[in-house]
Amino acid sequence: MSDTDNRAPLSPDTPAAGRSSAVAIRYDTQEEAPRVVAKGYGNIADTIIRTAQENNLYVHESPELVNLLMQVDLDSQIPPQLYVAIAELLAWIYNLEERTVALPAETTAAEAAANPGD
Repeated sequence: MSDTDNRAPLSPDTPAAGRSSAVAIRYDTQEEAPRVVAKGYGNIADTIIRTAQENNLYVHESPELVNLLMQVDLDSQIPPQLYVAIAELLAWIYNLEERTVALPAETTAAEAAANPGD
């Protein structure tokens, strides 16, 4: 998730070459759009990614999308221009989660069929 092609002058708002960046979004069905709940560069980005992984949350690598989301204020909803991209990502994640949840049940059913006497 690094942005090493950034030619803009370095400032607190732009990453240094080779530094990672990360954005966490949260979608609450009670709200109109997903919200940026964490973002940062370097050690902060690493902490965001590590925390997501420790909580079994999906981490998607998309430098272009991260770059766009870094421009959204913290605790703000994503702008309408990003709705389609985020909706596609969320739909893909929900589908992935459904398949992951369904897998143990299918495995258990297959094991029960293979071992009917147990």
